Amino acid sequence: MRALFLASAAFALSGCTLGLTAKAPAFLMTLTPDQRPVASDGGAVETGAVLTVMTPLVPQAIATTRLPVAQGQTALAYVKDAVWVEPPARLFQRLLAETIRARSGRVVLDPRQFSMDPGATLSGHLLRFDVDERGATAVVIYEATLSGEANQPVRTRRFEARMAMGQIDAANASQALNRAANQVAADAADWVKR
Repeated sequence: MRALFLASAAFALSGCTLGLTAKAPAFLMTLTPDQRPVASDGGAVETGAVLTVMTPLVPQAIATTRLPVAQGQTALAYVKDAVWVEPPARLFQRLLAETIRARSGRVVLDPRQFSMDPGATLSGHLLRFDVDERGATAVVIYEATLSGEANQPVRTRRFEARMAMGQIDAANASQALNRAANQVAADAADWVKR
């Protein structure tokens, strides 16, 4: 009976390792900000000077770690071996927050710090974060909404950047999307300056 138990346990453990032996992607893609805030001693923040940058809403096509390629108006494919470290909405939110800190000097909070003093809120939709097959172009479109600013109405604006990438593959796509995302983030940061 004991031998049967040990054989069953060994078989079960061997099944657990099957998922660990799947082929890993050659590399994982991420976004890196062109501009970062400088280190400082910190200090007190005036009420209302804070900006909370929310993770943008996304369509299902980009709510994944795979990279879509728009083929015309109604079809999508995915770039082979192109895998994001985490979903693009979260990567873009952090890039946007870092860029706003660097370009505007505002105190920027993550949504998980919302209870401290949310101040104004930058939310929005990341409408496109993909590659357009026509012209092999990386496309980033972000529709932003800025609300909660003292004595200011709610403001909205759409930002868009397109970057040529040459051949459609994981390496070219990640570099072109990083450039496009940084352009959109810089434009949005200048827009939210007080």
